[in-house]
Amino acid sequence: MTSAPVDQAADGALLEVDGLDVRIRLPQGELHAVRNVSFNLAEGETLCLVGESGCGKSLTSLTLMGLLPKAAQRSARKLSFAGQDLQSLSEARMSAMRGNDVAMIFQEPMTSLNPSMAIGAQLTEGFLKHKKGSAREARERALYLMDKAGIPSPAMRMRQYPHELSGGLRQRVMIAMALMCSPRLIIADEPTTALDVTIQAQILDLLKALQSDFGMAILLITHDLGVVARVADRVSVMYAGEIVEQGDTQDVFRTPTHPYTQGLLDCVPIPGRLRPGERLGFIPGQVPNLMSGSKGCMFRNRCGFAMPQCVEASVPLVSGSEPGHRYRCLLPLTTENGEVLR
Repeated sequence: MTSAPVDQAADGALLEVDGLDVRIRLPQGELHAVRNVSFNLAEGETLCLVGESGCGKSLTSLTLMGLLPKAAQRSARKLSFAGQDLQSLSEARMSAMRGNDVAMIFQEPMTSLNPSMAIGAQLTEGFLKHKKGSAREARERALYLMDKAGIPSPAMRMRQYPHELSGGLRQRVMIAMALMCSPRLIIADEPTTALDVTIQAQILDLLKALQSDFGMAILLITHDLGVVARVADRVSVMYAGEIVEQGDTQDVFRTPTHPYTQGLLDCVPIPGRLRPGERLGFIPGQVPNLMSGSKGCMFRNRCGFAMPQCVEASVPLVSGSEPGHRYRCLLPLTTENGEVLR
């Protein structure tokens, strides 16, 4: 088992994140909310950040957009998009990139859309700002994308307000809005959480179809492993602000290696695997305190394989059984005699 970097450096990667940290000043001290997070994303690829609530997924995405709260501070060894160093960009240049080259689909469209503005005005606002086109061009672009997003009667919807649309239609409006300036990267933060199961499937299929049509990369934030299995090329599993496992989606689902990933998958009902009356798996305990003094393995208090050295040791990501598959754990996969430990 050999030590490895957090993610393979991809030649020509669209997005490169290396050693990202986010610290938040609180009255009781400093919260180390994102810890040494690294990944890359290529053109046209879908990467999922997955984990339970509070693990740092959304903070990571807000960092990339330059939308962190004032009390939060970010640092990274490298943070670049299309060759541009995001850490050195002024707020004016970041604002020019936001919505134009990088767009975000937020979790709850009802709170993300302006209730006092018509849908058409909200759709065209970013296009008029970034592309400097005419009002007619903006309207034609909006109608085209609303149609692509599966919104019926788009001309009528342009005159309506968010409260007049269903949750599914509002989410489709958010997707159309994100595409208005033809971004190279879309960050989707839990885009299906507020929707029923049928609409969730439609939105996910829509994102994949639009990705095929427009060629953009997608960074998808979710806690739903079913969503990951449906859309992701690669997956990074986060726990307590760290990436604990990452790799191709099929590899991670077929041979989950970190105990946390195994626990997440045990919580998913799989037809044919659970016998009638059998209970789903669960992960005992609670997420640890993320104040700056924390060290060692963050999962050790909930892990059935924890060892004394897990308390003090720095736990690096190490290579798994497949190329590009890595996990953060001190326990080897097998003993010297070849006995499988987990």
